[in-house]
Amino acid sequence: MASNSTGKSVQRAATTGGGRTYRGQMPVNFYASLGIVIVIGLVLVGFSRYQLSHKTTSSAGPPTTSQTWYAALGINICGTMQPNLAASTNQKKTGLVADGNGVLTIAPKNSSESGASATLGKFVSNYKGLELTNTSIQYPGKSAYTNGKVCPKGTPDAGKAGIVIVYSWPNFTSKSGAQTPGDPQNLLFKNGQLITMAFLPANATVPKPPAAVITNLINANSAAPATPTTPTTAPTGTPTTTPPATTPPATTPPATTPPATPPPATTPPATTPPATTPPATTPPATTPPTTNAKSSATTVPATPTTTKPGGTNG
Repeated sequence: MASNSTGKSVQRAATTGGGRTYRGQMPVNFYASLGIVIVIGLVLVGFSRYQLSHKTTSSAGPPTTSQTWYAALGINICGTMQPNLAASTNQKKTGLVADGNGVLTIAPKNSSESGASATLGKFVSNYKGLELTNTSIQYPGKSAYTNGKVCPKGTPDAGKAGIVIVYSWPNFTSKSGAQTPGDPQNLLFKNGQLITMAFLPANATVPKPPAAVITNLINANSAAPATPTTPTTAPTGTPTTTPPATTPPATTPPATTPPATPPPATTPPATTPPATTPPATTPPATTPPTTNAKSSATTVPATPTTTKPGGTNG
């Protein structure tokens, strides 16, 4: 009977796939490995999604931290060009600033503002009260406008629904501009660029910044090269001072004046002819004999003259 009982136990164990102890154990290593694979997969998926939504920009390329660019900015709301943005008050913090006359100065202070990071959105984010997205725009101190909002009464586009549009022109001579696709904050700055941030009807023509602003831009760009030109004029001045250094050779001709004095030195030979005058005085030396003749002659007549009167009296 005992052998039969043992055989039945073995048979039951074979049909169940093992004993109770084996069935009670869980494959921990398998589930742990599976869990690790799942976690790694989720991390990789999340990281790839983050990279797509947060694209990195390179700070290499212009404008660099040693360059200064200028651009003109106009803001048009419902057909009305808004006043120029006031001069930025955070110029110690950022190099992308408004000058107060419609001109933007683009002089990056660090890599976060240079190269592909020098964007319109970077400027907007540092200017208090100014907002810009692909669906909304707000001028400092005024109401925000979102896509589809109707322009209020008193504006040129009153009663018309508008959308956010950002247009740019490469320079002031460009006749046609281009609308910034997608997010307007990604618009890259260029030197001499014209930019208009607008809220207008979809079929409206976006105007350039005002003529006065464009003139200010031209003046800013004209003055910028003048700074490098200053060192250039310095070398020019140095050669100019060199000709005065040649003035000493110019004094050398006066040094030839001493040769001019030798002609006066020939004047002594001219005085030599007067030295011949002494021979001319030699003839007067013969005068004494003449004088003796006169004195003897006077002596002879003197005697007869005295005698004749005496003879007359006698």
